[in-house]
Amino acid sequence: MNTPASMHDRAAQPRTAFPAAPALGDVLPPMRVRTGVAGFAYRYPTMAIGLVLLALMLLIAIFAPYLGTVDPTALAPAKRTREPSAEFWFGSDAFGRDVYSRVLYGARVSLAVGFAVAILASLIGLLIGTVSGFVRALDGVVMRVMDGLMSIPPILLAIALMALTRASVQNVILAITIAEIPRVARLVRGVVLSLREQPYVDAAIAAGTSTPVIILRHILPNTIAPLTVQATYICGSAMIIESILSFIGAGTPPIIPSWGNIMADGRTLWQVKPYIIVFPAIFLSMTVLAVNLLGDGLRDALDPRMAKRV
Repeated sequence: MNTPASMHDRAAQPRTAFPAAPALGDVLPPMRVRTGVAGFAYRYPTMAIGLVLLALMLLIAIFAPYLGTVDPTALAPAKRTREPSAEFWFGSDAFGRDVYSRVLYGARVSLAVGFAVAILASLIGLLIGTVSGFVRALDGVVMRVMDGLMSIPPILLAIALMALTRASVQNVILAITIAEIPRVARLVRGVVLSLREQPYVDAAIAAGTSTPVIILRHILPNTIAPLTVQATYICGSAMIIESILSFIGAGTPPIIPSWGNIMADGRTLWQVKPYIIVFPAIFLSMTVLAVNLLGDGLRDALDPRMAKRV
């Protein structure tokens, strides 16, 4: 007969546990998250390459006086059209000027034009596109003006504007900026038109929020990503247009060393002295390639749908 004491003794005895299942190995290897510079380069290789190339060009432009250069405008008729050698690393042009020095100093002009045009065109285009996209009363008039400017190729518009002014770096920047503004304005307008239909904008309007506050708080922050990517392409395009203008004599003054001017000086000797054009063309191509790679990398980084690497 089971007494309370015997039942308590059986309850106090340890129960036999089931045998533990053997530990299973991981089906997938543990995910390794890369951090630091190596992780950034792995996730965004295009942006990393573009940043390295662009940083190299910026360093060349900044430290040009300390990289074995001489006065890029100094004439030496006795040493003209010299082949690349220990004395003239990139050779000399028809006036005896050191092509190496002119190419390195020319990076300053091209980069300054590219960055200045990208910043000015982005800011002005952002203002025009935002107002046009959010204020319906101004949309029709403003965008018809932008469409009219976009119907003219940027290089032709820049040439026409330069024909009305004298040759200078400031006028080149102004002419190219006017030619690039319509593209930024149309991009921003399209983004604003899609944003203004979002529920949070309708809620802000219903709550009585003023239009300037809605634009600053809800619209502008969402235009930064596409605008930044577009600015990189404008920078590369501006450097190419500046070189074309200088090449045809409608850009920076010939006394100022720029890649376009250097190639213009060597076009008559292209068949016998190709190095005068080859070296500035290589630097121009590398710089534009760096800016475009940076733009592609920014597009991938700022768009979550493009993210494929961890």
